[in-house]
Amino acid sequence: MNIDFDKSDGLVPVIIQDEQTLEVLMLGYMDKEAYDKTVQENVVTFFSRSKNRLWKKGETSGNYLHVKSMDIDCDNDTLLIKVKADGPTCHTGSRSCFQTEYNQNFIHELERIIADRYENPQEGSYVNKLHRKGLNKISQKVGEEAVETVIAALNETEHDFINESSDLMFHLLVLLREKGISLETIAKNLEERHK
Repeated sequence: MNIDFDKSDGLVPVIIQDEQTLEVLMLGYMDKEAYDKTVQENVVTFFSRSKNRLWKKGETSGNYLHVKSMDIDCDNDTLLIKVKADGPTCHTGSRSCFQTEYNQNFIHELERIIADRYENPQEGSYVNKLHRKGLNKISQKVGEEAVETVIAALNETEHDFINESSDLMFHLLVLLREKGISLETIAKNLEERHK
């Protein structure tokens, strides 16, 4: 990657974006050494302007940013890094350093939560209860929620329709996880069908 570190006194801005939701998580800066370390370790390292040293994101919190892809802009002086974050990115404990009104990509976050319940079962978890009951029960729940959504659309309030739609979406996400299919796969299929 041909990065122009000379334009801004040896530093380039780096936009950190969630690989799945595409939510912008933070902005940092890299010098050549931070870039090389990031490429070598596949974990984001910045140059901290306030500390005047290399700073691996997560070095104290454990919330590392694992590199999934790196792209450079058309002027070769800004990086876009898509990551899988180990936890909240912001030092305040928020997922992103940008305090947007709501997380429009929460469905992807919910997909991750469901996957985590599958991999790390928790006592009292509804997802784990469904998973134990198996594919037939999960499929049945999706069918029930679809019918309830249609009924709410035709005969109930907007609030009821929103709640039933949310139930349907949640159970569909559990069914997708049970079948080992990601939202990304569905999105790619929809995009291909759109063409």
